[in-house]
Amino acid sequence: MKLRQKIQKSMILVIALTLTVAYVMTTYVVYRQTVQVMEEEIRQEADYILRAVEISGTGYLEELDAVRKSTRVTWITSEGEVLYDSNQGQTELENHADRPEVREALQNGSGSDVRRSDTLNEEMYYYAVQLEDGTILRVSKTMDTALRTAVEILPGMGLIALLMLLFAFVLSRWQVTRLIRPINELDLNTPLENEMYEELTPLLKRIDEQNKQKDAIADMRKEFSANVSHELKTPLTSISGYAEIMKNGLVRPEDMKRFAERIYNEASRLITLVEDIIKLSKLDEGAVELEKEDVDLYELTREICSRLAPQAFARNVRIEVTGENVQYHGVRQVLDEMIYNICENAIKYNKQGGTVSVWVGATLNGKKVIVSDTGIGIPEDQQERIFERFYRVDKSHSKETGGTGLGLSIVKHGALMHDAKIHVESEMGKGTKMEITF
Repeated sequence: MKLRQKIQKSMILVIALTLTVAYVMTTYVVYRQTVQVMEEEIRQEADYILRAVEISGTGYLEELDAVRKSTRVTWITSEGEVLYDSNQGQTELENHADRPEVREALQNGSGSDVRRSDTLNEEMYYYAVQLEDGTILRVSKTMDTALRTAVEILPGMGLIALLMLLFAFVLSRWQVTRLIRPINELDLNTPLENEMYEELTPLLKRIDEQNKQKDAIADMRKEFSANVSHELKTPLTSISGYAEIMKNGLVRPEDMKRFAERIYNEASRLITLVEDIIKLSKLDEGAVELEKEDVDLYELTREICSRLAPQAFARNVRIEVTGENVQYHGVRQVLDEMIYNICENAIKYNKQGGTVSVWVGATLNGKKVIVSDTGIGIPEDQQERIFERFYRVDKSHSKETGGTGLGLSIVKHGALMHDAKIHVESEMGKGTKMEITF
């Protein structure tokens, strides 16, 4: 169902319910007012009859009966015996001593009651007053008059309701069109610049945030594509160049091994880059299908450092692992890549004769892996950017070490996957410390 139709139906329903409630309340008010007027008339009439009986005697009742048919008059003794009833004449009626209005009149001088008459089978209002001789004069009148008055307003109220519903239908169409027009004219590219209802502000803010996120993602993809193209082009150009020289026979036999080694190194660099891109894409898409398991972070770190030992030896960097065995439930392969990339960076960007210290253990804040090095350090204004894809603090040095610029991005995505936090402390020329807190 369209929003326009829903609003129209809601408005008409509200008006219909309002008219129904108004009719019920109006009917009740009219009924109550009619009853009050009738009660007052009966009381006054009873007083008139009472005065006439006191002056003219009980014979006045028979004269009254001949000219007055709408009001029932009953004359009752203090014992409840009916001496006269205008509807029954002198016909004997049952004792009325138990009638509420009669009992109340005997006690207080007057009394009233509303009930269905057994004699007339109608809803009646009774008013009784005690005479000087102790007898009771009771005047009663049917309540059908009040109910009829209330019912008589029904056709008029129905006509008014019909006219109001037609008017509401026309008004709702106009009002809904006016309300929806600004929504239909929204510029979702710049949602906060629209003049809009205050209630829609949170929605427009979310749309604006999503637009910014989309723009940021689009810019990131453009930058990523450009960087990937550049990073792939460099080793491919080198491979192509070396291969062309060898094909043209311009390489001396004694240099053939050196050229082949260069081709091999560039190919290895290309393979590493492609593998890192694939890893990062899988982490981005949540496509890592490996199940989580209990991993001993200390043993995993020792194994990683053993694999990195040849690199550390080649660069004259000493690597040491300390701490304690600590279990963590995660994806072993991703945890391996996270710790491996941080430790590898600590070796690559270290100084000759430097040190890499790795500590693993449990703290009050959680399980931690801390990697400290004595390397070149990271400028403070660039510490937030080192986890961006292809971002390098020292591009020339990174190329010398064969870095792809994706290692720390993989670390960041792995941390997000495991709900871990990364903290970096670094000082230029003195080294860097990275903490992963699980």
